[in-house]
Amino acid sequence: MSEIAKNIDMADALGERYLAYALSTITSRSLPDVRDGLKPVHRRLLFAMRQLKLDPNQGFKKCARVVGDVIGKYHPHGDTAVYDAMVRLAQEFSVRYPLVEGQGNFGNVDGDSAAAMRYTEARLTEYALAMLEGIEEDAVDFRENYDGTEEEPVLLPSAVPNLLTNGAAGIAVGMATSIPPHNLDEVCSALLYLIKHPSATIEKLLQIIPGPDFPTGGVLVESVDNIKMAYSSGRGGFRLRARWEKEKLQRGQWQIVIKEIPFQIQKSKLIEKIAELMYERKLPMLEDIRDESTTDIRLILTPRSRSIEPKTFMEAIFQNTDLETRIGLNMNVLDAGTVPRILNLREILQSFLDHRHDVLIRRSNFRLKKIEGRLERLAGYMTVFLNLDEVITIIREEDNPKVKLMERWKLSEPQVEAILNMRLRSLRRLEEISIRNEIEKLKLEKKLVNEILKDQSLRWKRIGEEIRKIKDKFGKKSELGIRRTEINPTPISSVLSLASFIECEPITVIFSQKGWIRATKGHQETLTSIKFKEGDKGRFIINAETTDKLLLFCTNGRFYTLNCNKLPSGRGHGEPLKLMIDLGNEHEIVSVMVYRPGSKLIVASSDGRGFIVPQSDVIAQTRNGKQVLNVSGKVKAQACSILQGDTLAVVGENHKLILFPVSELPEMSRGRGVKLQSYKDGGLSDVQVFFSEKGLRWRSGERIRTEFDLNLFMGKRAQSGRIAPRGFPRSNRFGKLEKY
Repeated sequence: MSEIAKNIDMADALGERYLAYALSTITSRSLPDVRDGLKPVHRRLLFAMRQLKLDPNQGFKKCARVVGDVIGKYHPHGDTAVYDAMVRLAQEFSVRYPLVEGQGNFGNVDGDSAAAMRYTEARLTEYALAMLEGIEEDAVDFRENYDGTEEEPVLLPSAVPNLLTNGAAGIAVGMATSIPPHNLDEVCSALLYLIKHPSATIEKLLQIIPGPDFPTGGVLVESVDNIKMAYSSGRGGFRLRARWEKEKLQRGQWQIVIKEIPFQIQKSKLIEKIAELMYERKLPMLEDIRDESTTDIRLILTPRSRSIEPKTFMEAIFQNTDLETRIGLNMNVLDAGTVPRILNLREILQSFLDHRHDVLIRRSNFRLKKIEGRLERLAGYMTVFLNLDEVITIIREEDNPKVKLMERWKLSEPQVEAILNMRLRSLRRLEEISIRNEIEKLKLEKKLVNEILKDQSLRWKRIGEEIRKIKDKFGKKSELGIRRTEINPTPISSVLSLASFIECEPITVIFSQKGWIRATKGHQETLTSIKFKEGDKGRFIINAETTDKLLLFCTNGRFYTLNCNKLPSGRGHGEPLKLMIDLGNEHEIVSVMVYRPGSKLIVASSDGRGFIVPQSDVIAQTRNGKQVLNVSGKVKAQACSILQGDTLAVVGENHKLILFPVSELPEMSRGRGVKLQSYKDGGLSDVQVFFSEKGLRWRSGERIRTEFDLNLFMGKRAQSGRIAPRGFPRSNRFGKLEKY
């Protein structure tokens, strides 16, 4: 009989299935385990290579063979993904302590990919063997593989603190992890300190582990306080710079040599990006870049002027290129209960120690069972030596010697099996002596193992000894363990003005009606000699210098900032402005002006509200601009005027004009402002600031008109005002820059 169909809500069904997918991605793909620092694919790779006996003292095998075993037995996913993971474990510039030793082309720091798996070979490293040490001694749990034909480890015993030493990165559903690599010698020292001082603070641990240690070296320039905050919360980031030095040339000239680049930065793409910035005139201090790298990195930066200080030159380079990058820290891992959590430095170290404590107990119990089993068999062997003739007689004459031996000397079945499987050569007189010696040694070892299992202090002492062995083997005494990343928390400030590198030249910035922008050399006052695309015409014209910044105020109430030295050339029609700033099609420019430090602006919206804002508060650092005037619905930003005067003139769409002192306006950095003028119908049209003794000026056609009789229009803020004087434009605009 078929099952009865049930109606299930689509949202519930999708939610249930997506949750299952998300949990699978988090626990079985993207997040590492805090105990061994590995994701399932890496764990299965190492275990499969162990099964293939790819030890460091053995020969290499084709990577295709390894990948085939991994996807066939443990990891039923694409071979490309498995091979890529394997390649990364072998790349010395990707992992601090490689787990795979590769033979063949495994890629390079330029970003070139590895050769196909059929051409490359691999085997495990000594570091990987330390990760697997004790896996055959019941150190960890095993589970069935995906089809139930094999068994795989749930995690590795991991004698090395791999999560910190090699780091991890991954993106799951709704969460991610990013842990940079650290120096193994320092991590082991911190573990030993934590064993002796279980209540050690993160401040003390950071004296032992000052920061990450990247395989590609570099210089860490993050402040001590930021490093402490990051490791205390489990979230943060580090600024990492390339390592460089000044190289002297003939006749007092010099060049910069880059010897180490930041972690995970591809050298070829770095050079391409710098060359592109040079072409776009965004690196005016740099004349040339060339690559002289061989096995070691050697990038040459040639300055445009040798009179500048090398440190100042490099600060500007760091500010604008990937020679300085930010490495994120997000210690989101699976804890011992396979629950994703963000742990701090101390919790990660303690989790590793707890794991090693569990491994020691399990291996000790395993060894104890082995000793007891061996002692039981050796006792059976001694029975043979004490009753050799009788044992031989029973074996020769009895139909079922196994049962007879068990009855005669009260032996166990394993003992009898061991006796019956003995070789004749083992019956030498000397063998009895060696068996007695082995029994004594095993009894002594059994006593020591029992003491370890009963005494927690002895267990932590043994764990400390194991960590010291790892430290001696892979620590700073070895070439692999020497710290590569320099810690320099007090560099020169990277906030420098590029104006010192830019040649100051006069330019004219031209905005077209359809939103195109360009800059021509020299200053122009009119657009009569400038050509535009068919159907387009000029809107704004600004005289500036190449060292200036332009402020663009738009109808969405945002200010946008453009550097004049980065504007497109005026030889053609320029470029669309919306390629440079994130301005929606529904918005347009209200006003354009040159940034003048220390000056102030008055901004106003179409509903007649506004306020004073310092120009320094409207500078935008991103393409998205900076919100200054809050507008919503049908209200939009309408006008902007430079604060040069003591009186504000406000004219509405109803042709009414109101004048009042600027002192009645508040100064703000963001908001809606206060009411400037009241309207029965329509809204605000334009504003202008002027000196009352010089009169109110406006443009009428090509003429500039001035009104001195202002008493009739003087009032208080928020009044409606009076009809503008005769001759005032019917457009209700003062003219300003839109005279063209």
